[in-house]
Amino acid sequence: MRESAHKTVVMVLFNDMLMLDVTGPMDVFSISNRLLPEGQHYRLLTVAEHQTLVRSSCGLKVQADMTLKDLPAGTDLLLVPGGPGAYGVGHPGLTAWLPTAVKGARRFGAICTGAFLLGDAGLLDGYRCTTHWNYVERLAQRNPGSRVETEQIYVIDRNLITSGGITAGIDMALAVVAEDHGKDIALEVAKVLLVVMKRQGGQTPYGPLLAAVPRDDTAIARVQAYVVDHIEEPFTVQRMAELAAMSARNFARAFQREVSLTPMQYVLNARIDHSRKLLEGSDLPLKVVACRCGFGSARHMRKAFSERIGLTPNQYRQQFGGD
Repeated sequence: MRESAHKTVVMVLFNDMLMLDVTGPMDVFSISNRLLPEGQHYRLLTVAEHQTLVRSSCGLKVQADMTLKDLPAGTDLLLVPGGPGAYGVGHPGLTAWLPTAVKGARRFGAICTGAFLLGDAGLLDGYRCTTHWNYVERLAQRNPGSRVETEQIYVIDRNLITSGGITAGIDMALAVVAEDHGKDIALEVAKVLLVVMKRQGGQTPYGPLLAAVPRDDTAIARVQAYVVDHIEEPFTVQRMAELAAMSARNFARAFQREVSLTPMQYVLNARIDHSRKLLEGSDLPLKVVACRCGFGSARHMRKAFSERIGLTPNQYRQQFGGD
């Protein structure tokens, strides 16, 4: 555990940032200050390109403490929030400034889609990182020199720390506090915020396992649609190949090439996605959900959920189901 006086945390502000990406982590550090000796407090600063009000994506405006050029030396942690302004538009001034600013910081990172700005500045190459589950593929495509993790709530790789979507910035900040001042302090902060120190299942439970099903008339797309529309039926590679009017070997190769999943991985993901909808929107017994989704038994469904989602069906229903 590393301790030093007044660790400086700098949050970068820009138009169309997500306000919760800013305030969530900053409140973690602020509440930590209530529990720490004065000499170990976090010093919290905000910077922006210009000394003007910055408008967040929800409409709230924030006044930065200083401009980019006034960033003080000795930054312990430099953070970039996400939001439409992070991935939807360019910030040439900010991305030109970031590499130099990062060199002067002990640690740097991003909340949610703020990782896109780090990537635009060339700061993700050679690192493992993550972002919101809905944007991981886009981040990976834009940053082939990095390894984008798809499931973790946050990823720490040497001096880089990145988090998944929005409230995952709180998880990330708690991890920083635990590293700096120990797990007990971080746990007390988590209690104040009414959040858990470590969520079950990572980001995987929050997004679908399969992208939108194509509805064109190609052989592979027809099979994908048929599986989703008849999910209660039994499927084998041979049966799917027959639906595509192809040999099993050619079908398996073509399917994996186009979908980036084996046919049976696709079927399993489709079954899990459908069962999640039933768990979220109904109080059907687990054995009925399992039957309607083609699992055959609640035991088989539980095994698939635990391995793929990181939660049991009951845990998933408790976390995401209705009243």
